[in-house]
Formats: sequence, structure tokens, C-alpha cells
Amino acid sequence: MKTPSRKTNSVLPVLAVAACLGTIVTLVPTLCSLPASAAEKAVQPEKNPPGDIPDTQVFIDYTSPEGFSLKVPEGWARSDRADGASFVDKLDGVVVSISKADAAPTVDSAKADYVAKLEAAGRAVQVSAVKQVKLPAGAAIRIVYTSNSEPNAVTNRQVRLENERYLYFRDGKLVALELYAPKGADNVDQWQLMSKSFRWK
Repeated sequence: MKTPSRKTNSVLPVLAVAACLGTIVTLVPTLCSLPASAAEKAVQPEKNPPGDIPDTQVFIDYTSPEGFSLKVPEGWARSDRADGASFVDKLDGVVVSISKADAAPTVDSAKADYVAKLEAAGRAVQVSAVKQVKLPAGAAIRIVYTSNSEPNAVTNRQVRLENERYLYFRDGKLVALELYAPKGADNVDQWQLMSKSFRWK
């Protein structure tokens, strides 16, 4: 049974990080200052983590008025924002946001700036890879990391999440696609499908 609290808590860490990276303009800037997060320790992953996207999951096209599209899971709770949208199901989520940028990010620039802000703003963030990847939409930066979820409002329980963030750039626009799920969930094929489906319009 889906509970509103889980949906809300699963998307908060992603939104808070994105706010600090300048990709979300609708959140309060004080989210970038998380003193409790700085000393937070990584929680242990679930032994049998929930969060596998079923092989039978249907994907539908999401087209942004900002000039891009991608496939997202059908039936996930959608929230529209001024800079993009999020799609959440329990502890799984997809967040897409757009911001202005002077140039395309590189591996070095992402490590020096983007990753540093990600580690500072997130909850026990541990980055394991920053690479340039070739996708149908062109070259993109892929950042792989783990983090803690926001504490559940009722139980105060946290879940260790695995995250993939893709940065797409064209004509002064930087789109960040964030995919997250409980660590150990098997979503490799579904995440590849979504990241490869991204298209500029």
C-alpha cells in the first residue's frame, strides 16, 4: 500500500541537493545548509531492498515545455515544478530539472564543482564514479553515488539509496536527470532505458 509520507520523504534529498546545485529555484536556499547531514553516517543497505522496477513496467513519454523529452514509468506520482518534474513510487524516483549554464560540463568541472556541492548538500553522499557517456542525445556526464534518504516523518527511519545523475547540455541549457532507488535494487535496464530516451526538441 502506497503511503504519502514515503513518497514525500523519498524525493526530499534529491530536491534539497538540486536546490544547492542551482537546478531548482522554487526551494528555500537554507536547504543548502544542513549541519546534521555533514556529520551523518551512511545507513546500512537493506538485505532484501524494495524498489525493483518490474520488467513489465510500462513507460510513457514526458515532454517538457523547456524543450526536451524522456520516458518515465507510467503510474508514478508526478509533481510539476517551474524547472521540471518528479515522478515517485514509494522509495523509487525520477527527478528532472533544467537550469542555465555557460558551457557543457566536463568530468573535471563536474568533479570540481558539481560533485563538491552534491557531497556538501546531500545526506552521507559517497560518489563512486564521474564519467562522460555517449547517449543518443549526445555526450553527457554520469555521476554515480549513494546517499541516505530523508528520515521518515513518522518512524525517523532512513534507507540507503543508490543514485545516478545525468547532465545533458545544449544551447545554454543544462538538464539534470536524477534516478534513485534503495541500494541493491535491480533497476539497471530500466535506468538505461530512461537515460537513453532523453531527447532535445
